[in-house]
Amino acid sequence: MTLLVLFGGLLLMLVMGFPVMVALGASSLAAILVDGSVPDFIVLHRMVGGMDSFPLLSIPFFVLAGALMNSAGITSRIFDFARALVGWMPGGLGHVNVGASVIFAGMSGAAVADAGGLGAIEIKAMRRAGYDPGFSVGITAASSTIGPIIPPSLPLVIYGVMASASIGQLFAAGLVPGLLMALSLMLMVAWYAVRYQYPRDVGFALGWIALTFRRAFLSLLTPVIIVGGIVLGIFTATEAAIAAVIYAMLLGAVVYRTLTFKRLLAVTMETIETTGIIMMIIAASSIFSWLLTSHHVAENFANWMLAVTSNPTIILLLMTLILFVVGCFMETIAAITILVPILLPIAVNLGVDPVQFGIVMVLNLMIGLLTPPVGLVLYVLSQVSKVPFERCASATLPFLIPLLIVLMLVTFVPSISLWLPTLIYR
Repeated sequence: MTLLVLFGGLLLMLVMGFPVMVALGASSLAAILVDGSVPDFIVLHRMVGGMDSFPLLSIPFFVLAGALMNSAGITSRIFDFARALVGWMPGGLGHVNVGASVIFAGMSGAAVADAGGLGAIEIKAMRRAGYDPGFSVGITAASSTIGPIIPPSLPLVIYGVMASASIGQLFAAGLVPGLLMALSLMLMVAWYAVRYQYPRDVGFALGWIALTFRRAFLSLLTPVIIVGGIVLGIFTATEAAIAAVIYAMLLGAVVYRTLTFKRLLAVTMETIETTGIIMMIIAASSIFSWLLTSHHVAENFANWMLAVTSNPTIILLLMTLILFVVGCFMETIAAITILVPILLPIAVNLGVDPVQFGIVMVLNLMIGLLTPPVGLVLYVLSQVSKVPFERCASATLPFLIPLLIVLMLVTFVPSISLWLPTLIYR
């Protein structure tokens, strides 16, 4: 009865349109009251306990660093450098779109920040060059999913906390899959360019590459500072996020002088709002996860899956399908906090490394950001591009193919994600 109230209440409230954090908290409280075996004040205790984690301090700082990069005009410098670097290829601006997302991924760590920041610049440039609006939105949406895979990554920080996994190893594990995603999307752009005769954006010019690199050089140092500092043991992921904020403020306020006090205040308020939402989701989902654990949901679910099949490949495919479906309906952070306690024990029993499973989970959920009915990235790009949501969704569908291929490779070829962490940490 308790689990019926827990899952039934969550589903009902989500269908009714309640915010995820309200649905998680209210359904958990209702389940505790129905169970009657524990006092209701355990809700507050679990909420506070769920947020009491040092690595979670990195969340507001990574959010603020990405927002500062957008507000200080750093994204335009990144776009210009990517344009000079790969714009000479057929379908030039499509490749620029992917290249800029790879570079910006090392700064923001969030798909929505990529879509909202770079997306406006990319789509405007592609429209001016005569690209089909659907193609422009589709490649922009697909490339934005690279952000949370290449370090730093907010979803990987949340996963690391929930799974008690090394955030440094998770960051290292995301680099090769992220580059594979970029390569697969660029191959898709090349195919579109041949089929629809998309033009080259610019000619190849070493001088322009050098000029735009010089303008963007200080911005490009951001991922070097973050990732290099963590890998070399200079600071933790949390301290790296603080360093990124300080560096972004120095660039915006002192070097480029594009960050005014008014902009800083707006960015700070935006960060407070985003962080508050994330932390409330984590707090509410910690109660939900505790109830799942105390009622042995993970153990029972594992037994059910093993009763269906004992083939590890099929079980991994089933978990991938579950993650994909959940990603279509639920916000990424909420999905991670709910599903890690259920799926991770099964994956570990199959011999899957927790670090590899983290990349698989986050990549799955990123693809979910491109699919209705939630499709948060699609909603952002629909607002930015003024293209109807339905058109955005249909235009993005072809770009799911290369992303799903990379997902299968990462799932069934562990060395893709584990090679770098093994080389650095193990």
